[in-house]
Amino acid sequence: MITNIGLKQLGFSENNYVLQDDGDGTYIAEWNLKERSQPTEAEIEVAHAEWQAEQDATQYQRDRQGEYPSIDELVVALWEGVVEERMASVTALEAGRQAVKTKYPKP
Repeated sequence: MITNIGLKQLGFSENNYVLQDDGDGTYIAEWNLKERSQPTEAEIEVAHAEWQAEQDATQYQRDRQGEYPSIDELVVALWEGVVEERMASVTALEAGRQAVKTKYPKP
């Protein structure tokens, strides 16, 4: 299947081509680059699969991001730990971070 993602993965931008789908699947209706030949459908599919594998391998990072403590929470905990010598906030923050890492492990 021809996709924008596959074409972008190959280094093309959307102004290099026009995709069209008349109901029988997407195809390149217009190729606007003279200096580079149009990739084959197989090349685009491989590029899309590589992109998808990369997305799948890093999904845990996106999952973790929403549940990690905020930067404000981190600053407060570090301030309390370093300046005020109260490590409870730092310990609690790190426990929360570790819980998120356990919930969303690296593949």
